[in-house]
Amino acid sequence: MSDTIQSSMAVLIDYENLALGTGRRKRNGHQEVGPMPDMKRILERLVDRGRIVSKRAYCDWQRFADAITPLHELGIELIEIPDRAFTGKNSADIRLAVDAVEMCLTREHIDTFAILSGDSDFSPLVAKLKEFGKTVIGVGMRDATSSLLAENCDEFIFYEDIVSAGGIPSFESAVPKEKHPCYQLLFESLAAIQRDDDSPVLASRLKDTMQRKSPQFSQTSYGYRSFTALLREAAKLEFIKIHQDARSGTAMVDGFCE
Repeated sequence: MSDTIQSSMAVLIDYENLALGTGRRKRNGHQEVGPMPDMKRILERLVDRGRIVSKRAYCDWQRFADAITPLHELGIELIEIPDRAFTGKNSADIRLAVDAVEMCLTREHIDTFAILSGDSDFSPLVAKLKEFGKTVIGVGMRDATSSLLAENCDEFIFYEDIVSAGGIPSFESAVPKEKHPCYQLLFESLAAIQRDDDSPVLASRLKDTMQRKSPQFSQTSYGYRSFTALLREAAKLEFIKIHQDARSGTAMVDGFCE
């Protein structure tokens, strides 16, 4: 059995807020739409915190038609919200909050909520979810996130930190091309685990994290008889340090080589 904490997480996305957050503010004060947020990278970061059991994005999708197919491919349920010009209010905020409270009260297995927005209007929702004993993780753009919201969440992750490079060694020249996806997943998963705790990691925990990020992962697809064989190769190439736990005989990953 792995020592990974198996939380069940609902991910609720205020898509317009994220999309506007990647753009620049115009001289008239209006925010322009920027590049589409990399939702795949966001979900890969969130899955480090547990199993995602629900993914919903709220928006007037006529405004963001280019995002529909990529979000569908990620298994995100798209909730259509009328343009606020017709409703006179931000219906996306209201619907997201109503759904979050409904999940909180009726789905006891969901213990973590990820709110993808930087809007301070979600601060009361965050407080209410915490009141019911739920963990709340926020994700938003650094320049478009209210400090009130960020400070109320149990954890707040800035989008820029998710998509920024760094933290994993360059392996492309030392590893055959067909193994690049395997090594990328291995190193990203190890970096994610040790981001909060740099103590040695059980091989089983590391593999569990890799499979949550990429459910189809199997070391045998890349020619390894066991997961330990993959770790030993990475250690032989001096990318990571490993040792065998004297008590359990289980492989442990100490971290990246300096």
